[in-house]
Amino acid sequence: MPAKKTDIHDTQVLTDRPASPTFSELTSAFARIGVLSFGGPAAQIALMHKICVEEKRWIDEDRYLHALNYCMLLPGPEAQQLATYIGWLLHGVRGGIVAGLLFVLPGLAVILGLSALYALYQETSLVTGLFFGLKAAVLAIVVEAVIRIGKRALKTAFHRGLAAAAFFALFLFSVPFPLVVLAAALIGLLHARGGETSTAEISQQVGARPPFASQVATLLFWIAVWLAPLPLLWLALPETALPEVQSFFSKMALVTFGGAYAVLAYVAQVAVDHYAWLKPGEMLDGLALAETTPGPLVLVLSYVGFLAGFRESGALDPLIGGLLGGVIAAWATFIPSFIWIFAGAPYVERLRGNCLLSAALSAITAAVVGVILNLAVWFALHVVFTQVEPVGLAQLGPLTLTVPQPVWSSLDWQALVIAVISAVLIFRFHIGIGKTLLAAGALGLAARFLL
Repeated sequence: MPAKKTDIHDTQVLTDRPASPTFSELTSAFARIGVLSFGGPAAQIALMHKICVEEKRWIDEDRYLHALNYCMLLPGPEAQQLATYIGWLLHGVRGGIVAGLLFVLPGLAVILGLSALYALYQETSLVTGLFFGLKAAVLAIVVEAVIRIGKRALKTAFHRGLAAAAFFALFLFSVPFPLVVLAAALIGLLHARGGETSTAEISQQVGARPPFASQVATLLFWIAVWLAPLPLLWLALPETALPEVQSFFSKMALVTFGGAYAVLAYVAQVAVDHYAWLKPGEMLDGLALAETTPGPLVLVLSYVGFLAGFRESGALDPLIGGLLGGVIAAWATFIPSFIWIFAGAPYVERLRGNCLLSAALSAITAAVVGVILNLAVWFALHVVFTQVEPVGLAQLGPLTLTVPQPVWSSLDWQALVIAVISAVLIFRFHIGIGKTLLAAGALGLAARFLL
């Protein structure tokens, strides 16, 4: 059939598929996706592909993969960004807003409810035992993530070297995570420019340029929406943690490459050591909570925001402060996804196979493997041992060479056993994350009540 122009952009798309969905059909489909989006970004991306490409045939395979490649390059939750992109393709800005929100809201409601239960009852034997088991299972899940991403990303010696450098920078020298990401992107670009890529390959484009003034207005509008709560919080609730929650997670939204696993180590460093909103073990509890909910795994940041607002609520009721903290953390984390899509997607629709962007993405992905490996080691030490102390070895200019050293007498053999059982369930029997967490939670309860 002949091609026709879409009303969203000027690129050519084939019409050998059913007509675009109505707005109500789009809303219904993404409400379903939001409720069923368990299992992390890989499962969520596969679910959207099954519904939007295979079942509904609303977009074709090439357009879906092109959108996914762009979202993988962005900071923030790539699955939510992909949902927003698909909604934008099908029904413009309102479609993007609905698809992006419905992807997040079910999981946000669940994580806020679980965070409230955790904040109120974590000292009881039941909740303590449950999270003891979940915490140990998360260790196996993170290790599995290292292996899965590593197989995909580390295909050359260059990328393996980037991953190793990122790991040692974080593990031995505590270099801030954003610097590792920026350095990896720069190295990837320089490596691509030094290769044999031609200028024609780098600048290949299709379609017409979107109106520049319109896109600038879109960018400024969504930035204003994103940052609007900050001055209000400083004016109305300066005695609470809420202004700092908005400020901190707004900064995090710009550097969250690699998803929740990669950013959690940096969140722990700041939220635990600097702000003292929560303890190291509570970060593990939050990740276990987020693993059990639908939606992006980065919803763990709403758990952090809830505890910050709950514990530093000022004159507010602690539960109100916690709910506001969780919502503000989600606002600061997810609104940028709309900025990247609505301001950037019209330009990205003109790009095909941009080699410089691909080089930066692959370098960042390689570095993220090292970041996640560092997180796995950090998790392992804090799960298996109750006491871990940093030991300084040398001073190298502005960097201090330190190694986290566990206190061997603090070994928690129950946690070690549950972690090993969880690893066997995942790697040997290929049990899903949800069932593994249920089994680990039951083992944690048994360990606390029976042993």
